[in-house]
Formats: sequence, structure tokens, C-alpha cells
Amino acid sequence: MPIIKPISDLRNYTEVLKQVDISNRVYLTRNGHGEYGILTMAEIDELDRCRAAYTLVSKLRKAEERADKEGWISADEAEKELGVSD
Repeated sequence: MPIIKPISDLRNYTEVLKQVDISNRVYLTRNGHGEYGILTMAEIDELDRCRAAYTLVSKLRKAEERADKEGWISADEAEKELGVSD
């Protein structure tokens, strides 16, 4: 469950950071509204991997839709186009 604290608690940031782990994010509020979130580096790395995977899947889906509309090419044609022929 997330921990919600006022941003003023950062005056004692060591105590706030001790509460952050992979299962507990710390959210900081300003004037009662959510403003910031503190995550571990492991969480940030995982979010980056998820974003990269999502981007790849999206691009592959668009490419497949385009290929379905415009037609597919053979592996030999693709190699020739990419300049990787044997």
C-alpha cells in the first residue's frame, strides 16, 4: 500500500527514504494534492523495460497492419532491401 506524506516531511528525507521499497512507493503531497512519487531504481528499471516492450509491440502491430494492407514481401526480398544477403 502506498505511503502518502506531505512534502514537508522531506526535511527528514533519510526517514522518508527508508520507507521506500519495491512494494511501497512514497507519494508526496503539496497543499493536500499528489505532487511527486518516490520509487526505487529497480522499479524505474522495470518501468523502462515495460515501456520499451510496449513500444516494440505497438510498432510491430502497426507494421503487421501495414503489411496486411500493402502486402508482405519474401525473406529474400527483405534481406536484399536491408543489404544483408549472403
